Amino acid sequence: MLFPTQICMLFLVVLVNAAEQSVSDKNTGCVYGHPGIPGDPGHNGMPGRDGRDGAKGDKGDIGTCGTAGKDGPKGDKGEPGVPSIAGAKGKRGDNGERGPPGKMGPQGFPGPLGLKGQKGELGLSGPQGIKGDVGPIGPVGPQGDIGYKGDKGIQGPLGPPGRSGPKGEIGHPGIKGSSGVRGEKGSKGDIGEQGPKGDMPEIPKSAFSARLSESSKLPAANTPVLFDKIIYNRQGHYDPQTGRFTCAIRGVYYFTYHITVYSRNVKVVLMKNSQRVIYTMDSYQGGEDQASGGAVLELEAGDKVWLQVADKLLFNGLYADEDDDTVFSGFLLFAT
Repeated sequence: MLFPTQICMLFLVVLVNAAEQSVSDKNTGCVYGHPGIPGDPGHNGMPGRDGRDGAKGDKGDIGTCGTAGKDGPKGDKGEPGVPSIAGAKGKRGDNGERGPPGKMGPQGFPGPLGLKGQKGELGLSGPQGIKGDVGPIGPVGPQGDIGYKGDKGIQGPLGPPGRSGPKGEIGHPGIKGSSGVRGEKGSKGDIGEQGPKGDMPEIPKSAFSARLSESSKLPAANTPVLFDKIIYNRQGHYDPQTGRFTCAIRGVYYFTYHITVYSRNVKVVLMKNSQRVIYTMDSYQGGEDQASGGAVLELEAGDKVWLQVADKLLFNGLYADEDDDTVFSGFLLFAT
C-alpha cells in the first residue's frame, strides 16, 4: 500500500513543477522548443508486503435485523382428537355467480365406431306436392340392347311386284373339268405355195429448199421473194418462178428462213394465203448481219406459203453473193 501512494505523490509533484514552469515561461515571454524524446521507463520497484499480515481490527457494531427466513419443513401428522357430537345441519347457502368460461381444451381422440342402429319405421306419406315445370330435354341415352326376336306374324297380302334390282356380281368360276384324253398326233401337211409380195406403204413426202441469187437480192416490197436457186425440190411443190410453196399433202409443215443482211435494214413476213403469220426484223449496224425465223403451220391441200418484204424498200436488205446466202426452206412433219 505504501509503494503506490509514493508513486502518486511523486506524480503530483511533477505536475506542479510543470505548471509553475509553464507560468514562468509565459511571464518571461520565452518561446517553447520542440518536446524532447521521451526517456526510457524506469524499472519496476520491489512489490510491497501482503496486507493480510496486519493486526486484527476491533469488533464492529451489531447490524440491523435481517429479513425473515424461509418456512421450515411440514411437521408430522398429529393423533386424531376425541370424536364430538355432530351438530345440526346448517342452511343451504345461496348459489354463487357463474364464473367465466374456461379455455377450450385440446381435441380428444376419436371414440370407437358405434354399432349400426336399427332401421326406423316407415313414416307416413306426405301430401302430394304441386306439379313442377317441365325440365329441359336430357341428352340422348345409349342405345339399348336388341330385344329377343318376336314370333312370326300372320303373312299379309301379296304386294305389287317391285322394281328390278341391279345386276348381281359375276359368280365364281366353276370347278375345272377333268382333262380329256389326248389324241394321236396327225401327219405333217404339205408346204403351201408362197403368196404374192405385198405393196410397200407409200410415205407422203414434201420438202424444198432454195436460195437467192445475185440477180434476185434486194427484192421488191410487198411481193413474194424469188428464191430462184434450187437446193432441193424433188416433189416440185415449190415454184421458183413465183416464190410460192403450194401444199399438195394435207398435214403439218415446218418453214424456216436464214437471211444475210447487208447495206439496208430487213423486215420480212411469212405469209399463208395472204395472211401474215410472223415478222422478223433486223437493223443494219454495218458489215454483215444475220437474221432468221421459223414456224410450224397446219396446211390444207392447195394452201400457199411464201416470204415477202414488209413495208418500204428501205427494209429489203436481203443479200446474196458467192460467199453469203439467204435461204428459204420447208418440209412436211406428218400428214393429217
